[in-house]
Amino acid sequence: MGDQKAQVHSFESFGTVDGPGVRLVIFFQGCHLSCRYCHNRDLWESDSGTEYTVTQLFTEVKKYKPYFQTSGGGVTASGGDPILQAKAISALFRKCRAAGIHTALDTSGGVPITPDVEELLSVTDLVLLDIKQIDDEKHRDLTGISNRCTLTFAKYLSTHKIPAWIRYVVVPKITDSEQDCRKLSTLIESMENVEKLELLAFHKMGEFKWEQLGEQYSLHETPTPSISDMERVRSYFSQLTIPVCTAER
Repeated sequence: MGDQKAQVHSFESFGTVDGPGVRLVIFFQGCHLSCRYCHNRDLWESDSGTEYTVTQLFTEVKKYKPYFQTSGGGVTASGGDPILQAKAISALFRKCRAAGIHTALDTSGGVPITPDVEELLSVTDLVLLDIKQIDDEKHRDLTGISNRCTLTFAKYLSTHKIPAWIRYVVVPKITDSEQDCRKLSTLIESMENVEKLELLAFHKMGEFKWEQLGEQYSLHETPTPSISDMERVRSYFSQLTIPVCTAER
């Protein structure tokens, strides 16, 4: 089959928010969602970016192994949505696993679970699962697609006991209603693999990317949630026994 190839947008060294410890975060090109609040609009197209072989990517990863070992960190595949390049990332994660390097996958899980996706998850130590909206109609309005695949993906992770952190972006008047949050809390409570819930405050730091592409950012007038807004939303998840953290994205 030869050396798998992937389209990569960029690297973030010494990342500390996309999984445990110090991490090398690789932003892979391509996304199947069209999130209205996306701060990485330039990652949507799958045919742009820079092509890397898995060997080249692993050479980059190995540079940071001493930092991984001392901090309990590793490599995180992000995007875009890296699950669209499942074959290449599976090959990379297999190399990482063999070298004792922790692997994390940052994804919305909004695709069918194919054999390629199953293979990727089999070599993933932690999934950072972005659940955009629990209500299907609202999810369609926010992202352009149904959330059915995401919810099936979440169930798969639970059934196979793949460790997961749930990430939920708090957007005023879009994702912060008590009804939606309670419903999401019920889903998380039913899962056996979730280690924590991260509530991420909506921001507009990526708005300029939309402007550079000549596109309209529809949430221009939407405010960033206040500390009290975040605490209010956090209270809707009070029934959970796992940690519930609030943070900016």
